[in-house]
Amino acid sequence: MRWKTIRPTFVLPQLKKLSVRSRVALGAPALAVLAAAVAVVASVAVQGDPQLAANQADIANPDCVLQVPANPLSAKGLATPYLISAAKGHCTETNADQSAFVQATILDPATGKLSVYDPLVIDKGSRPEIAPTPPPLPSGAVVGIWFGFNGTNLTLRGDTGTCVNGDNNSVFGQYAYCNAQPFFAAADKAIAGKKLAIPALGAGKDGKPCMTTRDFGLVDQDQSDNVTTTYLQAKDGRIAQDTPANETKLGKAKVHPKTKAKVVAKLNNGSDNVLLDAFVDPALGCTPFTAPDLASGKQVTSLALDELQAAARQQAPIALVPTNDPMVLDGTKTSVTKTNLYRVGVDMPAINPRTETPQAYCRSLVTTGLQRTKLDERFTKTGPSPDPGAASNLFTFLAQRLQGSFDNLGCGNLLHTANPVHLTTNKAGVVVDAGL
Repeated sequence: MRWKTIRPTFVLPQLKKLSVRSRVALGAPALAVLAAAVAVVASVAVQGDPQLAANQADIANPDCVLQVPANPLSAKGLATPYLISAAKGHCTETNADQSAFVQATILDPATGKLSVYDPLVIDKGSRPEIAPTPPPLPSGAVVGIWFGFNGTNLTLRGDTGTCVNGDNNSVFGQYAYCNAQPFFAAADKAIAGKKLAIPALGAGKDGKPCMTTRDFGLVDQDQSDNVTTTYLQAKDGRIAQDTPANETKLGKAKVHPKTKAKVVAKLNNGSDNVLLDAFVDPALGCTPFTAPDLASGKQVTSLALDELQAAARQQAPIALVPTNDPMVLDGTKTSVTKTNLYRVGVDMPAINPRTETPQAYCRSLVTTGLQRTKLDERFTKTGPSPDPGAASNLFTFLAQRLQGSFDNLGCGNLLHTANPVHLTTNKAGVVVDAGL
């Protein structure tokens, strides 16, 4: 479940798209009040501002389509932009509530070396601000591709022969992948052959093993989703890959006429992986698993790297995608088939429905997860919040996330217990403290 993305263009303050899962948590009365307030504010704010009016219209459309280029696993395919559009209405990459993200992780089976490359997403009918350079892939490279989305449902179209978007007509939502199973199989072979070494987790400031995406101290209602990709947005709205060279070029070429400030912004995907790599790890003194980015040369993180480390290093109890995860539901019903399809994309074993029950997942969430969140409070309270508009610091962000996950997974009914997380908010609705 993603959090509010830092907006690259001006939008209505506090105007934040609500996913289906958020609607369930808020309830109809709260939504009615919110809808009325948004309508009043929006009608005033958009007058005379076509771009703002377009952004407002986009917010009402949480479902977008992403066109996969031809031969997506090749160097040319990786450098060809994906095109975002909508089956109905309008979708644009620069709307922070509709932005889609693509991330590839590459394995050289001959050496076991890993690398990362972030293909670009642009609006259908537009062009990149700076054209991507095809990555130098090693001979025999095995490429896996993963997707993140800031809306509700992302549907893949185009050359999707190696891709999994869900089960039949039931998409996962914010997550999809291409060629993940062959990638993880090749990685497992490289690990077994001593060509690929997965780094140890190390210990955090709390004396516990550093967390992974499968730690109940980190997971939420829909774990192991979205990516760590970021893009650059130029003043004219076009998109470029986030590399130091591109940022320098855009910063020098595009200067605001009045403020003289560099008018280049970043689009990001608020993912579980970003939460771990960029917020929780630094707070606990931990270091994420990284590999070189073939576009920039920098060491970067990725969903696949996080899942490889989680598969190799996470100690029991291990959080694996449960059947009550909203992204693996088929409508309102649980689906073992869809759950297993999701798991394949993040290198998890097939589910055992007899032991890996929703009740068992909830029980670990409110015991192990709650205990770790409470233990780390002294460290996370001084860490920055991924969403300052929702929570005042990293601890309160994790607490409100845990409270929402308890509700949205139905843990209260499954465990016959009240929500153990109690939040304190200020007048603006920002969570400023929590009792566990």
